[in-house]
Amino acid sequence: MGRQGAVVALEWDRAGQPGFDRIVEALVHRMYDASARVEVVNGRGGDKGVDIKVTHGSRVRIFQLKYYLDGFPTTAHKGRRKSIKQSFTRAMQHQPWEWILVVPCTLSTAERKFVTSLASGQEVRVEVWDRAKLDGLLAAHADLEASFTRNQLFEAAKVYGQERALLMDGVRDVSARVMALGHQADGLDDHWTVDFARQGETVVQTLRAKHPRAHEVSPVKITLTGSGPLAPELAEAVRRSLGFGLPEEVVLPREAVESLTVSGPAWLSGVHRDVEVRWQPAETVALAETAVEVVFLDGEHVTACYPGTLSHVGRGSVGRSVTVDLAGGSMQLMIPAASGTPATLRFTFSLEKLEPSAALRLLRIYERIAAGGAFEVRASAGTIGGGDLPSRPEAARQEAAQLAEYLQDLDVVQRHCEQYFPVPAELTPTDRISLRMARLLIQGHCVISPFLPRARFTLTGQDSPALRALLSGEPHAIQSGTPTCVITVAGRHLDLGPVRSYHPHITVNELLRGGHRSGDGPRAATSEAPRQLIEMSDVSTMLLGGLVGHPSCRTRPAACTRGVGHHADHHP
Repeated sequence: MGRQGAVVALEWDRAGQPGFDRIVEALVHRMYDASARVEVVNGRGGDKGVDIKVTHGSRVRIFQLKYYLDGFPTTAHKGRRKSIKQSFTRAMQHQPWEWILVVPCTLSTAERKFVTSLASGQEVRVEVWDRAKLDGLLAAHADLEASFTRNQLFEAAKVYGQERALLMDGVRDVSARVMALGHQADGLDDHWTVDFARQGETVVQTLRAKHPRAHEVSPVKITLTGSGPLAPELAEAVRRSLGFGLPEEVVLPREAVESLTVSGPAWLSGVHRDVEVRWQPAETVALAETAVEVVFLDGEHVTACYPGTLSHVGRGSVGRSVTVDLAGGSMQLMIPAASGTPATLRFTFSLEKLEPSAALRLLRIYERIAAGGAFEVRASAGTIGGGDLPSRPEAARQEAAQLAEYLQDLDVVQRHCEQYFPVPAELTPTDRISLRMARLLIQGHCVISPFLPRARFTLTGQDSPALRALLSGEPHAIQSGTPTCVITVAGRHLDLGPVRSYHPHITVNELLRGGHRSGDGPRAATSEAPRQLIEMSDVSTMLLGGLVGHPSCRTRPAACTRGVGHHADHHP
């Protein structure tokens, strides 16, 4: 929606020198505050050729303001050109990248040529902001123009009268008149404005800065007087947001606020009662550098290092805050300003939708934090923050270690089978046992499977001494192979490839009592392992929060070349 109401052009000849300076200063702040440092020089002690200085990295812009309403022709005001040249010469001592002359008049061709000729032999850009340029900039920043041009009483009365008129054009009239009120609010101040909304019988007003340095140029102080102790959770939220500048919304209900006192510009100052106070994070200013590392230390030695993204740097009444985003997690560091006071670290993470390798990285960070010790957040320019962490209870560390074992198992199996999927939110005890067995098999171990109490063989009718010995009823060793071994994890079928099965003491069920003999043709025979060899502990359902129990698997080395009838005796 475009700007409502008539545009009143600023009359530069009526502004006067102080008004001209103030308008230009406000324009420069508005244009450059978001990306550079703006300094307005008080010339009472000699401005050294600088009225306004804008620094952006290594580049410096210098603005020289001259309130010459009728220019600086050669036929009159001969001292003006000399003054401009002297200001330019003094400004060159600061080695600017650009020098800008600002005047409230329209320059002639000869006057403009004089200004641009100053750059001859100098490594500097020279520009002119004359009346046309200033009018264009004010048109782009209409609220600044309004604050200097409008007759406030007349406009306010005019808009107020409209609020009493019938809304003949329905919601379009509502939008137009709300917008008109908004423009009036924008014109109250160069640095601040108020957004407003009606919610039933309540008018909500939101103070908004017009540029990132509004709080420095025109400070606003808010004093809250509470009606009693805050609830612990609310008190902590206030401490985090106001005390350390964390970007979190905080809401104080009416019953918690006795009064709210605002000190600042006259139009904003006052004492308010029976109010709900809600403050929200300011718009994020782009950080100069976002790539950081979270480093864990043992003395001067780096024991672990994880990359992250710096998402927030804030400051409050108690100290400052740093937020680092990690894949699936976030680390918030609150650093008190008082020396000797330890910093506070808050690490939150979720394994949801992460593959095991990424989940393991987050869990490793958690384990480092739980173990305690020194850490730092580092950028290329240096250390941003850090501290010494206390160790966490052993129970929390054990839970993390069990969860890490599960993630390691899942990672090994996924890489072996080349089937990648996020960490399941829940596993059954059977899935968990299968996963541990699969990892051990992939890594070359032998495992005792609780899922193979019996093995079925088909007799081909061919006789042999080995077969007769097996059918004799005495325990014998047996070995067999299968080209595929499929396990099921979270509903997914994962093929481990070929495996071999072996047992040192196996007996055949009493099939012969049924009248079947070795020469009677093909027939299925079932063999069964002794129950005492099927060993496992109780396993509870595995959630992302950690394992309640875990399987105990017997293994023996991968080089399992012992003869038939020998026992495997390696137990990790």
